[in-house]
Amino acid sequence: MMNLYKMMFTLSLFIGTLITISANSWMGIWLGLEINLLSFIPLINNNNNALSNESAIKYFITQALASTIIVFSMILMMGKSINNEMSNLMISTSMMIKMGAAPFHFWFPEVMEGLNWSNSMILLTWQKIAPFTIISYIKQNMNFIIITIIASMLISGIMGINQVSLRKIMAFSSINHIGWMISIMIYSNLMWTMYFLVYTIISVNIIIMFWMYNLSFFNQIHSNEMSPMLKIIFMINLMSLGGVPPFLGFIPKWITIQLLISQFNMFLIIFMIMLTLIPLFFYTRLMFSSLLIITSKISFKFNMIYNMNWILITMNTMNIFSFILIPMLTMNL
Repeated sequence: MMNLYKMMFTLSLFIGTLITISANSWMGIWLGLEINLLSFIPLINNNNNALSNESAIKYFITQALASTIIVFSMILMMGKSINNEMSNLMISTSMMIKMGAAPFHFWFPEVMEGLNWSNSMILLTWQKIAPFTIISYIKQNMNFIIITIIASMLISGIMGINQVSLRKIMAFSSINHIGWMISIMIYSNLMWTMYFLVYTIISVNIIIMFWMYNLSFFNQIHSNEMSPMLKIIFMINLMSLGGVPPFLGFIPKWITIQLLISQFNMFLIIFMIMLTLIPLFFYTRLMFSSLLIITSKISFKFNMIYNMNWILITMNTMNIFSFILIPMLTMNL
């Protein structure tokens, strides 16, 4: 019965997002966001885990605040009490809150800490589709966007350096990538969609490995039972997440840099490249933790782990050979 409820709320979660991205009115967008919110709360909530209940409350309050801002801006737009620029700024702010972009990120790492890995995967990937899509619809205030980009990359790097929780590390990594995606969204909807798809593939790979071996904290990586091959796959994913060439994660960052250079945003791109080096530090720390202790004993606790190994190997083939795609993807830039 519990699985039936989860299936029902998961389906409703997907439907809410699809309603939002396909709506042609602000009322339809708001309705889809609310369906999505009310479907995700039961998935988060777990009576056997106090942290998950706390995360559900924090998530609900934050998302309700963002929804209130949307409704308020809708009322002001209908009454023509404010100009379009102000209403767009209010809606952009509410979407930044919903996706957890800095400086509106206060809830994101704390909520992530109380979730299991399956819900964390949804929060890091699927739950960002609707806010990103809405932001891409409206004309942006460039000063607001630049502040958000720089804040997201700066705060995520500084706050993520000393983290020992793997969920919080993934949360701050997500905030960093939000900055990159917002920067490319200004100029190309196609390119931010490609960036988001690449980020989703890499994040899902990493989370599956954490999920398979029940890893939650940094020190657990030292004593895990990963095979040498999976340790190498883990390293490849972390380097790809950091945008190290020639792996898959480097392609969207390279395209973003090219687009920003073509628009003469040299200050922004130099700042972004410098701030990307900070998350690379804690990715490297995770890599060394997993690779320095390589066990020759390969054991699989249950069939799911054996099956997941081949899924991970298949998905990571594109990471290893992604440099072949670079000329094809960038020839028109």
